[in-house]
Amino acid sequence: MVYFTDAVGLNPAFVGTLFLVARLWDAVNDPAMGMIVDNTRSKFGKFRPWIFIGTVINAVVLVFLFKRPAGLEGNSLYAYYSVMYILWGMTYTIMDIPYWSMIPALTSSKEEREQVAVIPRIFASTAWLIMGTFGLSIVKKLGNGNVVKGYSSFAVVIAVAFIISAIITCLNVKERVETPKNAEKVSFKQTLNIIRKNDQLVVFIGIVLGMNLIMQISGSMAIYYFTYVVGKESLFSVYMAFAGISEIAGLVLLPILTKKIGREDVFKFGSILPIAGFLLLFVAGIVAPQNALFIGMAGAILISTTSILGSGFLLGSTTIMLADVVDYGEFKLGTRNESIVFSVQTLLVKGASAVAGWLVGVGLSLVGYVAGEVQSATTILGMRVIMIWIPIVCAI
Repeated sequence: MVYFTDAVGLNPAFVGTLFLVARLWDAVNDPAMGMIVDNTRSKFGKFRPWIFIGTVINAVVLVFLFKRPAGLEGNSLYAYYSVMYILWGMTYTIMDIPYWSMIPALTSSKEEREQVAVIPRIFASTAWLIMGTFGLSIVKKLGNGNVVKGYSSFAVVIAVAFIISAIITCLNVKERVETPKNAEKVSFKQTLNIIRKNDQLVVFIGIVLGMNLIMQISGSMAIYYFTYVVGKESLFSVYMAFAGISEIAGLVLLPILTKKIGREDVFKFGSILPIAGFLLLFVAGIVAPQNALFIGMAGAILISTTSILGSGFLLGSTTIMLADVVDYGEFKLGTRNESIVFSVQTLLVKGASAVAGWLVGVGLSLVGYVAGEVQSATTILGMRVIMIWIPIVCAI
């Protein structure tokens, strides 16, 4: 969002609405992809072909998403980024759904799943740590004064890394729990029924939607909050560094804690932490808005909440839970549909990001935000509400 609003100069309300429209389309797109993957039968399995195809296509679209075409202005520029953003979401789905769907196919052991599910989350958290701590610096360095060029160059680097990591995965990761060769293929109508009739999946939808709303709203708003409310953009990197380290620590501890106190208690503990983190961030913003230690502590607590609410305790727990939901669906409905079940998670993450993007984009416009300018007292108050108080309501 900050690339669209501050680097390219698109209207924040338009960007928020674009995010919402793209995610509404994903409501059809994601379950459809889940159905396609579950109906796939190949000598490479049903997951790996789509992981590879989706990664390559998505990497190409990513490069064009962060490349500003010369000569495009006004409505043409808005149209270009709208098409590219929607294409990015669609092609990401091709890769993401089979990637996470593969977890229950790797092992049927509860203990092994708790270990396996954490591994990709640790790498994801490491990526967030790198982006949050060094992302803006890398963009500025690569751009050498031209921030749009910096984003474009960085997108190429990420696209190459993305393809290499997907090739490593496809060559080395094998399915062990296989779908029977004669399993009945699923229609789109059956796909919707599989989601509707799996009562544990329905409960899971509510949990993950609330969890991701907290993460996505605060994540979308953080760069604006530290730049304009706190008045020190560099503290965004401090906040994200502490948050990222805490996230990884939470993931490493997850299998140990679940073994000692059980997944349910870890989950409960994780559901309370966000409130403490946001309140600390609020107090730090009033008492010592530019104190790096306070901001770091808030980041550590908040995203050890988002190690619970992002890539740690809670998201780690829910990833394992979703693998169990696949087994439950097979027991109750008589069909094994990993990708259809996991498509719900992808849809929820995107849906929450859409609502968050729309809320932040429209919210910034409503409170009078002007990119690159000193903000009024009313705008600052509005930014605090979006960054802190709305996520607290979602956490409760």
